[in-house]
Amino acid sequence: MSKKKLKDIIKSPGEAVLVDFYADWCAPCQTMTPILEETLHELGGKIKLYKLNVDKNPQASLQFGVRSIPHFILFKNGKILWRKGGYMTKRDLLQSLRGFV
Repeated sequence: MSKKKLKDIIKSPGEAVLVDFYADWCAPCQTMTPILEETLHELGGKIKLYKLNVDKNPQASLQFGVRSIPHFILFKNGKILWRKGGYMTKRDLLQSLRGFV
C-alpha cells in the first residue's frame, strides 16, 4: 500500500483495512507477516493490509492504545470493527476476519 496517512487509509469509504502495528526488531511481528498476507489473500482481497511501524509512528500507537506488538486493528469507514494483540495462527485469524467480508 502506498505511503498514505493512516487516518486517510482507515476512513476510505467502504474499504475494510487491517492495520498491522509492528516493529522491525519484533520476531512475532515478522512471523505474522506471511500469515496476514495468506489470510487476506484467502479472503479474496476484500480486506486491505496496512503495516504501521510503531517505532516510526509512536503517535498512532498511543492514539489507538497499542501497548504491545504485534497488534491488529480492523477498520471500516473509520470505525474499529475488531482488534487483537499478539501472535495468531492462520486458522484463528481467518475465523476472526471471515465475519467482516
